[in-house]
Amino acid sequence: MKVKVIPVLEDNYMYLIIEEHTREAVAVDVAVPKRLLEITAREEVSLTTVLTTHHHWDHTRGNAELAHLRPGLEVMGADERICALTRRLSHGEELRFGAIHVRCLLTPGHTTGHMSYFLWEDECPDPPALFSGDALSVAGCGWHLEDTAQQMYQSLAKILGTLPPQTKVFCGHEHTLSNLEFAQKVEPCNNHVQAKLSWAQKRDDDDIPTVPSTLGEELLYNPFLRVTEDPVREFTGQVAPAQVLEVLCRERARFQLALEPLQPQVRALLALQWGLLSTPQEK
Repeated sequence: MKVKVIPVLEDNYMYLIIEEHTREAVAVDVAVPKRLLEITAREEVSLTTVLTTHHHWDHTRGNAELAHLRPGLEVMGADERICALTRRLSHGEELRFGAIHVRCLLTPGHTTGHMSYFLWEDECPDPPALFSGDALSVAGCGWHLEDTAQQMYQSLAKILGTLPPQTKVFCGHEHTLSNLEFAQKVEPCNNHVQAKLSWAQKRDDDDIPTVPSTLGEELLYNPFLRVTEDPVREFTGQVAPAQVLEVLCRERARFQLALEPLQPQVRALLALQWGLLSTPQEK
């Protein structure tokens, strides 16, 4: 199984997965269809399927055009809001592309219909791969938008967190530096965070992607997977995992507001969503 990491837009990734015996290819989260088709032509593979993690524009914007350019293309996902969807998937469903197996893992939190994809290949020594969209990223996760913190905790800890530690994690965005800077704020004495941050800064200087990580690594430095650890609990002032996670998400949003000069509309949306706007006092 060959995975091509394709940076697109400002900080997004789309992926091309190639079954090297049959030369069949599957794309994940198509953003720039013509660029994807140029790569499939260069690789001399047949693109048959698009796996979409969730309905947000930056993960689906190329679906309709790609479906028009490739009649008969299957566009799969778990949410009916996904553009050009041809087949709706369910949790635990398994797909097969030659020797490649795909297990569909419903991971709500960032969106209610977020699907992550766990892949492995028959008789292959390479570790399995997880295409996690915005459910899990390097040292972070997609901020809790549509579902409850308890549901997000189930997705992260009970579904993704139990996959084999050697699993390669291919996420949807290059947010690694800011994620690790926040992780350092949460756990300033975590040596794994400090080492990963130094590594990521070097990668950023050289304009090299930081994906993939591995799940085993994420468990060492990703605060959203470490909600039962004492330093993370102390940072949030909470004990119950879902409550720890909810505070982490709110603090991550606050951290981002301070970090970047976002557009006023975006700042207002984040502030309203996470209760960061103070209520005007009555006079």
